[in-house]
Amino acid sequence: MSNISESLNKAAAVLLSAEIDDPRREATSLLCFALGKDRTFLIAHPEYELDRDEADLFDSVVKRRANREPFHHITGVKEFYGLDFIVSPDVLIPRPETEMLVAKSINILSLIDKPVFCEIGVGSGCIAISILRHVLPATAVGLDISEAAVAIASRNATNHDVQERLRLVNSDIFGGLKHQSFDLIVSNPPYIPVEDIASLQPEVKDFEPHLALTDGAGGLSVIEKIIIESPRFLKSGCPLVMEIGIGQAGAVRAMFDPDLWRSVEIVPDFQAIPRMVCAVLG
Repeated sequence: MSNISESLNKAAAVLLSAEIDDPRREATSLLCFALGKDRTFLIAHPEYELDRDEADLFDSVVKRRANREPFHHITGVKEFYGLDFIVSPDVLIPRPETEMLVAKSINILSLIDKPVFCEIGVGSGCIAISILRHVLPATAVGLDISEAAVAIASRNATNHDVQERLRLVNSDIFGGLKHQSFDLIVSNPPYIPVEDIASLQPEVKDFEPHLALTDGAGGLSVIEKIIIESPRFLKSGCPLVMEIGIGQAGAVRAMFDPDLWRSVEIVPDFQAIPRMVCAVLG
C-alpha cells in the first residue's frame, strides 16, 4: 500500500499525462473524496497508509478523471451560491458566473411581498433553490424539457427544504404551463452555437447534456422564444433575467420589442464578458 504522499505523486503524474489543469490540486481533491478527509488531514498526515478499499477507490476515481470525466460527476456534488447540489450527466454543472442571476433575482424579489417567480430550464435547481433559500416569502415554478433534470431538481429541493415552495414541471419553455403571472422570470438557456460544441473541453462536450448546452443551431433560438413568450407570463413592470453567451449581447438586445419592454440592461461578468440581460416589461 502507498501512503498519502506517494499516492498523490502517482495520481498527479497520471492526471498530468491526461492534460488535466493543475493536476496536483485535482489529485488532492480526489484523494480527499476517496478518504472522506479534508486537505488539512492530508497535509498533516503524509505518512498515512491507504488501506486496500481506499487505494482501490482512489485509483478508480483518478482513472475516471484522467478520462476527462468532470470532477463533480465523480463526486456527485457541486457547490453553488453557498449550497451543495446533487449533479449528474443529466444536468449542467453549475458555473460561478451563473451566480449573477441569483444575486440579481434576490435583489429584485426581496422588494416584493410574497413574490412568485419562474425559472425556465431548471436543471439541477441551483438557481431557483438558491433564490428560495434567500427570499423566504417567495414561491416558484421550475420548468425543464428534461424529465431527468426535473427529477434531480426535485431531490435538491427536498435536500434544501424548499420542496413545498417549488413546483416543478416537465415543459418545453412555457409549453407545459397554464397561464400564470410572475414577478420575475429567470433562465440560463442553452446558448452555445452547435458549431462550437466540438471545440469545448472534453469534460463539457463529452459528459454534459447537449440539450442544456445548445439549441442545435446558432445559439439564439431558445433565447428568442423566451423573450417573445415571456410577456404573456410576466406582470407589467417586472423583469426577465437571463444568462447569454459570448458575443450575443447585440443580437439579444435587438430581440426586445421597444413597444413591450421599457428597459434592457446588459451586465458583464467578472471577466468583463457581457453575460446577463435584465429587461423590464413595460
